[in-house]
Amino acid sequence: MSPATTIRTTASLLTTAYTIALPLLGITPTQNVKYLFAYLPSLIGYGVLVFDKWAWRWWGIHLITGHPWIGGTWRSVLTPAAESHIPAGGNRGPITTYLTIEQTYWTLHATLRTAESWSRSNNATIVKTDGSGIAEVKFLYENTPRTEHQARSPRHTGSCQLSVTGRSPRSLTGSYFTSRFTAGDMDLTLVDRSTEYATFSDAQAADQEGPAAP
Repeated sequence: MSPATTIRTTASLLTTAYTIALPLLGITPTQNVKYLFAYLPSLIGYGVLVFDKWAWRWWGIHLITGHPWIGGTWRSVLTPAAESHIPAGGNRGPITTYLTIEQTYWTLHATLRTAESWSRSNNATIVKTDGSGIAEVKFLYENTPRTEHQARSPRHTGSCQLSVTGRSPRSLTGSYFTSRFTAGDMDLTLVDRSTEYATFSDAQAADQEGPAAP
């Protein structure tokens, strides 16, 4: 469980426990209207949780926050640079992958799936440049290839940077670098807002405009 998830879960449990305890102690609005103020911390606690998970991207609120909504599954086409150290038999691209971004207002997590491996992010952040309308997504990741490919393609780490324009973009561009001394460009197109695809094949099957499944 991530630190952010732990904090949200703890806050939910404490807020719920507090709300349940009030009527057990005889503090109810029906008894005295001034007791409504005793429920204010519960309303604020639940309000923060709703804002973090959903409300920040509702129309109107989203106009105020200006926080880019990039959650969902993206088709990402990787184009390795010519000088990348790709081993014999490796894919020199373009490589179709699927990037799933799980996002709340304060947290971001990315999972990249290829036909041969998957990567999970850490330290993912959105950095906004004031007044430009452009933000950057930056994250480090750890890649784990399928066992059958690890002799040629061992586990490795890397970094990724994406450029985000607008509040609800449908396309992104970026670049990546890996500890295997490979680098390249990324061009992303939104497939849909779902984050439920468990495998590369699942995401590919849902991608109506992408390359056909083999």
